[in-house]
Amino acid sequence: MQNPIQPSTRTRNLESTLRDLAAQAIELKPKFEREGKKMYFFNLGDPNKFDFDTPQYMKDAMIKCLKEGCGYYSNSQGDPELIEAIIGYENKKNDINLTNKDVVITQGISEGIHFLFEALCEPGDEILLPGPSYPPYIQHIQLSGAKPVPYRTEEKDEWNPDVDDLREKITDKTRAIVIINPNNPTGAVYERHILQEMVDIALENDILLVSDEIYDRMVFGKTEHVGLSSLVKDAPVVGLNGFSKIYLVPGWRCGYIFFYDPTERLEKLKYAIIQLARQRLCACTPIMKACAVAFSGPQDHIEETNKKLKKRAEFAHKRLNEIDGIETQKPEGAFYIFPKVDLRGRWKTDKEFSVDVLENTGLVLPHGSGFCPIYGKNHFRSVILPPVDIMDEAFSKLEEFMKKKLSH
Repeated sequence: MQNPIQPSTRTRNLESTLRDLAAQAIELKPKFEREGKKMYFFNLGDPNKFDFDTPQYMKDAMIKCLKEGCGYYSNSQGDPELIEAIIGYENKKNDINLTNKDVVITQGISEGIHFLFEALCEPGDEILLPGPSYPPYIQHIQLSGAKPVPYRTEEKDEWNPDVDDLREKITDKTRAIVIINPNNPTGAVYERHILQEMVDIALENDILLVSDEIYDRMVFGKTEHVGLSSLVKDAPVVGLNGFSKIYLVPGWRCGYIFFYDPTERLEKLKYAIIQLARQRLCACTPIMKACAVAFSGPQDHIEETNKKLKKRAEFAHKRLNEIDGIETQKPEGAFYIFPKVDLRGRWKTDKEFSVDVLENTGLVLPHGSGFCPIYGKNHFRSVILPPVDIMDEAFSKLEEFMKKKLSH
């Protein structure tokens, strides 16, 4: 028998914290169904899997686009009408002056993350990112040959960044500081003065700022969201945003990168990212055409979404803290909660805990160390998207599971 064909070294250790556990759940699903048991997929941030739906005006725009025959290739940088809409939104939000040369449309924010680090990083570079963090940042930084370096976010301080820890981790290899606000997976919304300190640190050390603001209008706590570019007047910022979350179109896969470049230092990086966009020809034309109306249509669904999420965040926070062995902070934005688990020697790792929970309860809860091996350790992430009665049902099963396991 011939030797198996090996994948490249850089892809051999790839993991998907969010999808790998779901794949195990899908394999278990027939067994659960035979036994008359339910499964609870609380792993993916997909509001449309629950009782949220795309605004009608967005659906109408898509139908109109398809009827008019929008199946052609668009400009690699993105549909001009959509780019103009994004410029209007970001300029108003941050009081900046982007032009149509400063935006690249991507197929979801994940493609934007891929483009950015492929264009930015050389082997051996270091990228500072919050610990814990959205897992594709870790994977794409590593794929580029660079090293992800997590800076601490303080769980007891509502998961706000520890700016002293951030400062201490800067080296001569540091290429960028990533800020995810509101944060995935913790649901934190960072305070203005902390963001300003992070900006000042970047300026002092001449380091690029990367700001992921995909949940910027999904805020329901006491802290107001502040766009990072609004705090930066004399340094470059690469921004990442999109339509999946706020406009409830996660499967449409439409995001964007913008370049705020008051000192004109991003031209080469921007060109490299545009070249990467050209390699994949273009983002999906009908989707871009439909998303072009997002900002100009009725926005009332956002308030309704945040009302639901506020209620569900409060319930999840209270209910999870009632379970022996689990404690958690209350999220203020996005739609996640990131509880801590006291493993008490019953489980060797949080990953083992998550698999055990899945096999015994049908509850899919990604392990925290997949979001950061240091600051995510002994945690798990859950969405707070399900209606309260569904969360209560699932978390009651988790409570029963914990009582049984910790009593032995």
